Amino acid sequence: MKNIHWYPGHMAKSTRAIEKDLKLVDLIIELLDARIPFASKNLALDEITNKPRIILLNKADMADDIETKKWQHYFEQQGKPVVLVNSLKGEGFSKITQAAANLMKDRNARLKARGRIFTPTRAMIVGIPNVGKSTLINKYVKKSIAKTANKPGVTRHNQWIKINKEFELLDTPGILPTKLDEKSGQRLAISGAVIDHVLDIYELSIILIPFLQERYCGVLKSRYDIEENLSPEHTLNAIAESKKLLQKGATLDITRAANLLIDDFRNLRLNRITLETPEDIEKEREEIENNSKV
Repeated sequence: MKNIHWYPGHMAKSTRAIEKDLKLVDLIIELLDARIPFASKNLALDEITNKPRIILLNKADMADDIETKKWQHYFEQQGKPVVLVNSLKGEGFSKITQAAANLMKDRNARLKARGRIFTPTRAMIVGIPNVGKSTLINKYVKKSIAKTANKPGVTRHNQWIKINKEFELLDTPGILPTKLDEKSGQRLAISGAVIDHVLDIYELSIILIPFLQERYCGVLKSRYDIEENLSPEHTLNAIAESKKLLQKGATLDITRAANLLIDDFRNLRLNRITLETPEDIEKEREEIENNSKV
């Protein structure tokens, strides 16, 4: 698969707006997909601000619990508090408010010493498209404020949202980096963060199959009642045969099989799966550095 370059004009505009509005907030709340915590980060954010940050690992119920704990430790070592959340069920939200209060404790003490008795905490919430940011906000405030849809790129404008008298959020549109490395692009695409019409579902399935065979042995057999040691191409044939996915002429419909596999992953029908680990990221960084020296 080639590197993904999907960066609509509204994303470039949104990135500029985020950079401009950083001066209005006290901290950043970065919402990541727990299945792809590194791929779902926007590394440009690290370059434009060093404001205090809370990491929210959303969809933690869909991710491998062991790997999620590793990612939590990874970010906490960087001095960033981590909260596991489920935006659909509204789980973990009280911990967000508490984490923000802890980060602002010294700031609030300084303001109080200057005679300012009460100043609400203002946080900017950021995340890639389709990570569940709008759903989280609506659950947080218990009413429909942010637009939601099961596709990326719905939120287009920044808006202030009052959580309570002490806490306000600045919602921002989901943005992707201008360029993605191959591995991150693949993981984002498999998770659904990139609109499907700009990529090839068959290619994604060919990438996902060997990963599942290596890291989550037994998942394919359990879901589709097929052999585990087949090539990716033969695995799709086996899925189509097992699920009786046929096209005209009674031939196997491989495209439908590929779509079924990706849809099953995205909707938790395979298992709780994480597509990358901290160890993967360190290894890939080393490979990139070594290749750049050649």
